[in-house]
Amino acid sequence: MFVLRGGTVVDADGAREADVAVEEGEIVGVGDVPDDPDEEIDASGQFVAPGLIDAHVHVMMDGRADPSEVHDDSEATLAYRATANLRDALDAGVTTVRDLGSPGSLALDAREAVEAGVLEGPRIVAAGEAITMTGGHGYWFGREADGVAEAKRAAREQLKRGADVVKCMATGGVLTEGALTGAPELDEEELEALVSAANAKRVPTAAHAHGTAGMKNAVRAGISSIEHGTFMDREAAELMADRGTYWVPTAKALYGIVDAGTDEGIPEFAVEKAEEAKEAWADAFEYALDAGVPIAMGTDAGTPFNHHGDIPEELALMVEHGLSEEEALEAATVNAADLLGLDGEVGLVEEGYRADLVVLDSDPRSDVTAWETPARVVSGGTVVR
Repeated sequence: MFVLRGGTVVDADGAREADVAVEEGEIVGVGDVPDDPDEEIDASGQFVAPGLIDAHVHVMMDGRADPSEVHDDSEATLAYRATANLRDALDAGVTTVRDLGSPGSLALDAREAVEAGVLEGPRIVAAGEAITMTGGHGYWFGREADGVAEAKRAAREQLKRGADVVKCMATGGVLTEGALTGAPELDEEELEALVSAANAKRVPTAAHAHGTAGMKNAVRAGISSIEHGTFMDREAAELMADRGTYWVPTAKALYGIVDAGTDEGIPEFAVEKAEEAKEAWADAFEYALDAGVPIAMGTDAGTPFNHHGDIPEELALMVEHGLSEEEALEAATVNAADLLGLDGEVGLVEEGYRADLVVLDSDPRSDVTAWETPARVVSGGTVVR
């Protein structure tokens, strides 16, 4: 057992002066803690918060300018890269990630390796391969499928592998050459088929969707979360709010491409599409907030100049676009936990929760950049930084 002594606990339930006791990977006391733990860690003047949860990463991508360069990498090379990315994310205070598409069983295997203690990294919720139409967005690392029967089969293949979530591509994307960013790809019937397969196993679903038509197709089909949602209009936002569909905005994905541009080696087609998308994305945020769409934090980490070690920067971008610091905290903790099916396990500093914690030097409710420089990181009860 160890105790974080003298700090201020900060989470979605507010702030309170309280010591935090950790034993065998679990929070065993908040406030009322033993007087004689095995170890005491001084957190005086600091803030003890839940570890961050990123609801959208790609563990095999490393933020290089042109992701297509990894098309022909061996499975071993991808695995080594994932190992480094996971360590970077954990060091940044990210204690849970949801991988929404990696080749083969890479992310599923990484999940097992982290759980077994073979790899040091955040807890992983994994989709396996993302499902896309033939030649659709992300086809080079996804499972191509066409038609209702094939979409259902593709989803069942991921579930057979042990997927925690089924990911699909409802529209084109920025980083696939030739794909129209907002154009629908998998249609509503195909989306319904894979949602049906996932629901049968009580597994949530996620849809990459930039354009409004594809977003609405996905929401009507029963998708659990819309990833990116770049061209969201008011009607789509209201539909999502009505259905309780989460939005994962992934601001860093757009900013990484637009801010670096072609000068840093990003393909011209990707920069042009990202610049168009970024302009619309600011309006999407306004519509989502007005409608009351539930928001979970996610970055699309691994895309150009969007590194796993920089994940906490997403919170500042969300605040810049209208969330309060408290709402950003909720998006990156309890909301993301709910979306990932981990509600009641992670996301709060509370007795009985997994001991995933960060110790910050300033209050993240008034300084959102506090998340970017954690003084300590605790993952599953182990102090890793």
